[in-house]
Amino acid sequence: MSFLLAVSILWALSFGLIARVSGLGATFVAAARTVLAVLVFLPFMRIRGLRGRVVLALAGVGALQFGLMYVLYIESYRWLHPAEVALFTIFTPLLVTLFNGLLVRRLTWVFLATAGLAVAGTGICLWTSLDRPGLFRGFLLMQASNACFAMGQILYRRIAPGTGKADHQLMGVLYVGAAVVALAMALPAVRWDLVAAMTPGQLDILLYLGIVASGVGFFLFNAGARRTDVGTLAIFNNAKIPLAILASALVFHDQVDWVRLAAGGVVIAAALGLNRWLVRLKAMA
Repeated sequence: MSFLLAVSILWALSFGLIARVSGLGATFVAAARTVLAVLVFLPFMRIRGLRGRVVLALAGVGALQFGLMYVLYIESYRWLHPAEVALFTIFTPLLVTLFNGLLVRRLTWVFLATAGLAVAGTGICLWTSLDRPGLFRGFLLMQASNACFAMGQILYRRIAPGTGKADHQLMGVLYVGAAVVALAMALPAVRWDLVAAMTPGQLDILLYLGIVASGVGFFLFNAGARRTDVGTLAIFNNAKIPLAILASALVFHDQVDWVRLAAGGVVIAAALGLNRWLVRLKAMA
């Protein structure tokens, strides 16, 4: 769980930063992030001894969880404000729980209930009036992005333990898969005039998003996903959101409703505590 908490703190700045580079094009930003992540983990990649189909499966997980997810996620910024992007990620815990239930052919109501509580807590933090043109299109893009990210987490939890490899030895394979998808979508569509006009500040943001938020962040998140129960994993998909709101107030000086933030944070913490208690109770039964 410590890995998931660490990466939630790490990702808290990402919502505001992505908005500052989204004008470069969703596919270009996604490709830049994934290529930088590949460069970070390529020296650690170890695939000797793995069957070809396992390597392809891991690359496919990366293509789904990081490559396609990023393209959809960043494209949503064309239609949504950063706070709305954050809001529309709140359903990811439910998707994580449902996808896991589909794969194991058994829906765990404990995990579904605590994931629903986490969604409610995040909604308290974020919910606002939603009546702008283009909002529904942004919502659909975000739900597709959420689905890619949720399914990738569950598939990695199922595949990685059977490889006998450490997480840092596998992540390079996932990032290669992500980079292939992102590059294939970026190259025909990239606006080189916008890329050429990139400011030093935007370059710094891309380096942070690629090396730290993507490279280190997703490594920690998937490593944590492999070591915890599905309920905790589902809840931590939303833990980054109240932290992101806090960061927007402290770093970007945005206006924040502190009462709603505190109330939502308490509900998310309660969901995590309830999940741990119920899992422990079930183990003792």
